[in-house]
Amino acid sequence: MIQNVLILGAGSAGLLAAITLKKKLPQLAVCVVRSSDIGVIGVGEGTTPAMPVHLFGYLGLDQGRFYKEAEPLWKLGIRFLWGPRQHYDYTFNVQCDAQWENPNQGYRLPKANGFYAEEDFRGCGLTSALMEAGKVFARDPRAGGAPEMRVGYGFHIENVKLVQALESIAQELGVTFVEGKMSGVERGPQGIAAVLLDDGRRLEADLFVDCSGFRSELLGRALEEPFVSYDRALFCDRAVIGGWDRTTEPILPYTIAETMEAGWAWQIDHEHHINRGYVYCSQAISDEAACEEFLRKNPKAPKSPRVVKFRSGRYQRLWVDNVVAVGNSAGFVEPLEATALMVIVRQCTQLVNLLKESRMNPVPTIRDLHNKFSAETLDYTRDFLALHYKLNTRLDNDFWRHCRADTEMGELRMLLDFYRENGPSLLARLTVPSVEKGNNMFGMDGYLVMLVGNRAPYDARHNPTDEERKIWNQIHTSLKTRAEQGFSVPEMLSAIRSPQWKWQWQT
Repeated sequence: MIQNVLILGAGSAGLLAAITLKKKLPQLAVCVVRSSDIGVIGVGEGTTPAMPVHLFGYLGLDQGRFYKEAEPLWKLGIRFLWGPRQHYDYTFNVQCDAQWENPNQGYRLPKANGFYAEEDFRGCGLTSALMEAGKVFARDPRAGGAPEMRVGYGFHIENVKLVQALESIAQELGVTFVEGKMSGVERGPQGIAAVLLDDGRRLEADLFVDCSGFRSELLGRALEEPFVSYDRALFCDRAVIGGWDRTTEPILPYTIAETMEAGWAWQIDHEHHINRGYVYCSQAISDEAACEEFLRKNPKAPKSPRVVKFRSGRYQRLWVDNVVAVGNSAGFVEPLEATALMVIVRQCTQLVNLLKESRMNPVPTIRDLHNKFSAETLDYTRDFLALHYKLNTRLDNDFWRHCRADTEMGELRMLLDFYRENGPSLLARLTVPSVEKGNNMFGMDGYLVMLVGNRAPYDARHNPTDEERKIWNQIHTSLKTRAEQGFSVPEMLSAIRSPQWKWQWQT
């Protein structure tokens, strides 16, 4: 029977695990072990809608307090400087995997949107129209022109501020914190009997949650769980990180992902700071050359940017005996689609559900289920990111030719074959097992956006009739007009900081 939980690590993964467990299972005693010597990574992060849904929907946290303390900005999606188009937008609302209709005429386009977006993929949905207009939220005519903050946005958030806000919330919920550095573990019949600190303290628990990041102190080092590498699908293994204080740059309500010589660069906008980084393959470019390319593209960045090494992959099992890993201690993929916090909140929710189902006594088959679901989530995330590399034709050099020729596609092989013959058909969703089962957080639209956005070739072209093109253009123009009348990020910041503002969670 689990009554006491020890969480090793006080980064975003550890704190989200602590808050989720304590909020949903208040009878648990939850203790977080942190070390000030380790510190916080301190980079800007992007999230998917899973983060606000988890915080405000699932956990019911106070939005006003979180916005005040963590100071997040809104993220509508990712602008890809990728492939043959000048750019295309991946949003958190459906674009390609749907059929537009004109309700006034009772008319629905006969084919999926993806077939009509071949020539011009801009504004293919309200969210992408907002991104094109540099706006973040539309005005809701049903609410007197107030911002329509429906679920479908993520966050841009500075990691240090996020951790500070989460720590404050965790303490108020009754989570205890122990300052100390782990020196080892004591093994027991259930896996780990105690965590040992370097000052001699011995901390026991019924369940240990490993949130120690890349070190994976408990699952990887202590229990020696085998690591499954993703190096045949994801070739990048390092990142150059830098940023600068904002001057006259507009605040963008989306992340930028830009093709680079041996990888890609991100841009994440905060209110007073711009965060940039270059994820690259060390076998294709040296650290020195990567830094030089990064600084050439970003002259405002510090002249000595940080280089961070990483490996993409996951541990074979994420719950072994009485140790369950969450976050980077369980597995890591590069932040091309801002999946880290999305996966963390899913892992936390899944852990709570399984503990409830097992009445706090998780038997081996409960752990097996967790390991199955967790492995599937990380594996289809790997495949989704690999698709980005496979399709990118923007540069023709050794690295990108290698990506197009040699990237392993996992469960997406059937999708690529199907698309080559049939294009962005609504039937494509039946070709990806995790989508068909409803377990995929990207949905089929994510895959179709990559294929259509990169102009992946296919045989079954559709030539729209004049009537179809008329309907498409009418809806496209309507969305563009509505988006241009929306709120900019500075306008939204002014609105939420007004004494008259009232927070309401919109689903």
